[in-house]
Amino acid sequence: MTIVAGVDGSGRSHRLRELAAAATAPVVHLDGAAPDLADRLAAAREAGAVVVVDDAHRLPGPALTVLAEAARSGVRMMISRRPTVDRPALAALDEAVAAQGPVEVLQPLDERGVAAVMAAVTGRPVSLSGVEEVCRDTAGLPAVVAAVAVPPAGNPAGGAPPALVARVQQRLAVFPAATAALARILALGLDLSDDVLAAAAGTTRAELEDAMRELRDSGMLVPGEERMVPAVARAVLADLPPTGRRRLHDRVATALVETGADPVVAAGQLRAARARSPAAAGAYLAAAEHLRFSDPEAAVGWYGEALESGADPAAVAPGRAEAAALLGIPSDPADVSVTGPGAVRLRAVAGATAAHDGRADRAVEEFSGVPDAGALLSVPYLVALGRPDEARAAATAEGPLALRRFAEAALAATDPTAAVPRFIEAAEALEARPPQLVLPDTAHAVGALVAVAAGDVPTAEHLLHRALETGTGGPVATGRHRLLRAWVHLRAGRYDTAVAEVRRLRGARLPGRDRLVLAALVAGLARRSGDVARLREAWRLAEPVLARRTVDLLHAEPTEELLVAGARLHQHQRLAPVLERLDAIVTDLGAPPAWAAVTAWTRLQVAVATDDAAATATAAARLADLATSTDPPRQRALREAAVVWAGALAGDVDAAAVVAAAERLAGAHLPWEASRLAGDAAIRTRDPATARRLLERARELAGAAGGVGDGAGGRRGGLSDRELEVARLVLAGRTHREIGEQLYLSPKTVEHHVARIRTKLGATTRAELLAALREILDDAT
Repeated sequence: MTIVAGVDGSGRSHRLRELAAAATAPVVHLDGAAPDLADRLAAAREAGAVVVVDDAHRLPGPALTVLAEAARSGVRMMISRRPTVDRPALAALDEAVAAQGPVEVLQPLDERGVAAVMAAVTGRPVSLSGVEEVCRDTAGLPAVVAAVAVPPAGNPAGGAPPALVARVQQRLAVFPAATAALARILALGLDLSDDVLAAAAGTTRAELEDAMRELRDSGMLVPGEERMVPAVARAVLADLPPTGRRRLHDRVATALVETGADPVVAAGQLRAARARSPAAAGAYLAAAEHLRFSDPEAAVGWYGEALESGADPAAVAPGRAEAAALLGIPSDPADVSVTGPGAVRLRAVAGATAAHDGRADRAVEEFSGVPDAGALLSVPYLVALGRPDEARAAATAEGPLALRRFAEAALAATDPTAAVPRFIEAAEALEARPPQLVLPDTAHAVGALVAVAAGDVPTAEHLLHRALETGTGGPVATGRHRLLRAWVHLRAGRYDTAVAEVRRLRGARLPGRDRLVLAALVAGLARRSGDVARLREAWRLAEPVLARRTVDLLHAEPTEELLVAGARLHQHQRLAPVLERLDAIVTDLGAPPAWAAVTAWTRLQVAVATDDAAATATAAARLADLATSTDPPRQRALREAAVVWAGALAGDVDAAAVVAAAERLAGAHLPWEASRLAGDAAIRTRDPATARRLLERARELAGAAGGVGDGAGGRRGGLSDRELEVARLVLAGRTHREIGEQLYLSPKTVEHHVARIRTKLGATTRAELLAALREILDDAT
């Protein structure tokens, strides 16, 4: 004889009837709850009959005891039960019957079995290829398969079969409240921890196990798993009205929050269930707040989910504005108008956005409404605007360590050489513990600008490389760091990165501050290649920014490129106000020699561009007046070159002095200016031999700086012939070893070539490298 074990709906009764029909002895079907059970068992024993008892797990304890005693006395039995043996009396019966024969555990139907059930229900053959989805939907439980197989008239497409809904409703009606609640929660299809499930179902972890076992034995869970059979889940939810489903979502959302679940995971679970309720809105908002600085793009999406679920717009506005600002997206006007606790955060965003747009004065104004951190954030802009007393007062505010270090470095920026180590320290503090706010700029970016003014190009490159590597400041800062890196390379005579960055940003929408840097890049490249059309393009980019007269000291050197471009294009009406503003800032700061030298050098370059010998001499005299015995090398190089340049424009060319001054400019990372000085002197000397010598030196300095233009070198991104060969093979997907074998190079040499190509093209990732290579190689063919 045998025991048939299986979950509800697995076909226990059907299998028991099959076994009974195959029995060779008489069969007696007994109701275990009958009052005369003992007498009927005695009669069956005398007749040599087989006793069949269905659903033994439902019988009361006394009946199970009577059946077990009968089985031990020799009465042959076939019984069916659920898989779980949860009482001693049932265990005793199970043991007694198992002694007579095997225990048959019913397994889910395979595809052939599912097809057979479907064919029996529908009355027509079913192709095996069409039952895969039914297998997944029903977990192979025969009762569920039969319900799903009902013809469409009784089973709406995509809905829950009425027969299955009725079956599920019956189950839910007899379950304890916590078990029924658990069933409805599992029907949502969420991946929830036991703690969250217990809290949402209103039960304990210990009771959760019992409830889960009840659902498994009831045939509602996928065998071997703790997720609901998909078709059963639809049937459970079909019984829920919209208000009931919202209450269910709220229970889950509340449990997720109360149990300390990861806010992003919690929000993802609720979104998967299409939850739209107040508690779900809170979970979405928590996820957005958690991600707004680390993943602002995802945060913007979560803020949208929160609003759609009924979140208070005033609660959403500050974080959404922060995330948008990090992405370089203008704030929603409705956000900006929010008052109350979020208004301070919004003012901080407004200050950062104003700084991004190049409006340093407006940034300072907005930061004045942000306690502590706002004062610290305003320090670099107060210095850049020539307001040192206010800067010193603001730097005493309390705030995060990274912002205090940044403010200290900015205060020291009047002496660029002394400030550079402070900016390195501030950048490291910012990387270690970034403050939870939108930065108007990073210590890396400002430090790089100051380092260039100090003639320290390697430190500028280091700071910007670190910023790009760590993603400091978010996406909007990443674009700025790339631009500034290209600017640094342009000034140092490495035009390849500048060419690649200009190419990448063609047609891009940029905030005002970055438009100025991009215009400086375009102007610098055009000036160095003699391309007047590109020079006009640069001026069109820069003119709207310069027209606002929002010039600041930190961007004095990029502004120099634009002023020289304006001078070349005879836009004198735009030049004077900008030069006067820069002079006023330097004066207000107490005329620090390094920055006074920068502004005087700018005036000299404007004068040289217009061939104005008198203005050149005046600028050279201003630089000479700044001379001290402790001048840093760059300042000394500018002063000596200015004197020689003024002499050359006046027709007084001392070849040795010109070469020496040009060498010092090149040593100060100004190779283009060095080449121009030698070239200007060459065309003004009356001595042909001197002219040839100076022109040769000018060409050497220009060559050392690297070629630029729209010729082959420009179209190739500055790549050499060998680098182009390597680039083609990289684009073809070859490894370093394979490239080396083809070009007769060592893998290490190939690696160096690829590193140089990355640097020249300004590519920080492999995807950017491949995109740049496709464009360049298309142009080069």
